Amino acid sequence: MTKEKTEIEKLNLNSMNMADEKQKELLRLFPEICTEGGKVDFEKLKLALGEMVDTGKERYGMNWPGKAECFKTIQKSSEGTLLPLPNESVSFDSSENLIIEGDNLEVLKLLQKSYLNSIKMIYIDPPYNTGNDFIYPDNYSESLHTYLEYTGQIDSEGKRFGTNAETDGRFHSKWMNMLYPRLYLAMNLLRDDGVIFVSINDAEFSNLRKIMDDVFGEENFIGTLIWKSRHNVDSRNKTSLSSDHEYVVVYGHKLNGQGIDKNKYSNPDNDPRGAWMSDNMVGLATREQRPNLHYELLNPQTGITYSCPEKGWRYDRNTMAKKISEGRILWPSSPEGRPRHKKFLAEVRSEFTGFSTLLDVPNTAVGTQEVREIFGEAIFDFPKPVGLLKTLVQQGTSSDGNDIVLDFFAGSGTTAQAVIETNVSDGGNRKFILVQLPEKIERRDFPTITSITKARVEKTIERAKKIVSETLDLSNGKQLDLGFRYFKLDESNFEVWNRNALSKEGLEKQLEMYVDHVKAGRTSENILYEILLKSGFPLSTKVEIQKFENKTIFSIADGLLLVCLEDNITHDLIKHIADQNPERVVCLDQSFANNDQLKANAVQIFKTKGITSFKTV
Repeated sequence: MTKEKTEIEKLNLNSMNMADEKQKELLRLFPEICTEGGKVDFEKLKLALGEMVDTGKERYGMNWPGKAECFKTIQKSSEGTLLPLPNESVSFDSSENLIIEGDNLEVLKLLQKSYLNSIKMIYIDPPYNTGNDFIYPDNYSESLHTYLEYTGQIDSEGKRFGTNAETDGRFHSKWMNMLYPRLYLAMNLLRDDGVIFVSINDAEFSNLRKIMDDVFGEENFIGTLIWKSRHNVDSRNKTSLSSDHEYVVVYGHKLNGQGIDKNKYSNPDNDPRGAWMSDNMVGLATREQRPNLHYELLNPQTGITYSCPEKGWRYDRNTMAKKISEGRILWPSSPEGRPRHKKFLAEVRSEFTGFSTLLDVPNTAVGTQEVREIFGEAIFDFPKPVGLLKTLVQQGTSSDGNDIVLDFFAGSGTTAQAVIETNVSDGGNRKFILVQLPEKIERRDFPTITSITKARVEKTIERAKKIVSETLDLSNGKQLDLGFRYFKLDESNFEVWNRNALSKEGLEKQLEMYVDHVKAGRTSENILYEILLKSGFPLSTKVEIQKFENKTIFSIADGLLLVCLEDNITHDLIKHIADQNPERVVCLDQSFANNDQLKANAVQIFKTKGITSFKTV
């Protein structure tokens, strides 16, 4: 048996390599720029792009100290995983909502394969860079390692999570270095028709806009929403100017718009065309600009002539004549009156109209009161009001889809509450993904911010279940998702080969690890969800358990992928898996230890059945 027939492909345990993916796409679009070694020939790329190449030294753009390091951070893949915690979840087996405890930079890397172009709406409320907020690990290029130190999972080596003092010479740069890679990774997750909302105040508003232009493209800027965040005037400000507002910067496809007021439509004259409203038909152009829209209007039935408005009419003479013949003009009884137009509800192209950038939503004092009502006290500083988030959810998602809302600065969990309550009100099926660092706080009942996040979502679910049972008609069989799956960021379930272990002792340890490389204490479920995550399956994917000869097989997405994590795989078990005709199969590498014949048979059996992918881990 040749090596080609017996060698099994190893599952890649790293997160998506952004640089590799972009290079592959570039070579796909421009195959002529590929060098003999599979690299990019930039000179050929310039020739291919022609006049589109900007060769000037001076060009408009955004730059700051550390931006180059941001791209290194983005390109550094993650070797971490997300451990499932069913006992800390609500309806783990059926819910598609996620709460993830961990550093959002590392988590965003891990979500790249499974949620690429899948998120309909992103909302984040990042630190406003006041000088006291948590910013990022001092050594953020080693995010997973530093995160494990921060959470006390490994011994500290002096690294720490720090704040950003205004006296620091790179006060703004540090904040931008924290936010840029996270936004860049988030951009990959957003759907083509998706939208991202970012809360901010005056301190970093201008820098945020430039970062968003750089990442999402200036052409995708939708607008800036403004809302009154403060209830009382702040008299402590040295400038005597009270900053009572905050912003929500919006990029992406488009918003839904404001719903039209159908109460304005009625049918007092029993018009067979249905309900209508009286609509203005005065134009917007002067006589010099649009002379064809300036003319006197004659009521053919009464003979009354109406003078032309200063800005003319909306319609030219031919169109107006057609509307008169159709009985669509409302004629005043006096020549001093202004004729108007019948606008029929049935002809309205959309149930939505323009959405104002001035938000009519509650302030942060209301947000604090909402937290107090849930917990009995104000245990979280300056939470965003649920009304703000519900407004954004209504603008950024639809009620008739399975839209996913991502918040990777989850805080107290306001976004999840907004999604749940919006679903309850309109019967929608939106899902949420929350990511929150377990930042420590001085409380015994809630030792971390994540514990507050989780508790708030649990209490929101309890309240929603009561409302649903009392008021919502679910006779059509539709069920709201009132649960969540809880995951925790940690190191991979597998020992990673250390290429730098050059000493004899180091190599011996690596070889021992290679035989049995599953870390102690890790369960089959831990391993399963790492396989799902790194094979491109969402964490909410349906998982079913099969039994064969007292051995467990995990069936993923109705049998699309079969995973067997048993130590001792038999020929009959392999044949049983192959007979189910999955597209992909994953097994533990150690299951074939010292049994090359079984490995060779497995490859041939799967190949005969047309299984396109057989990998070990």
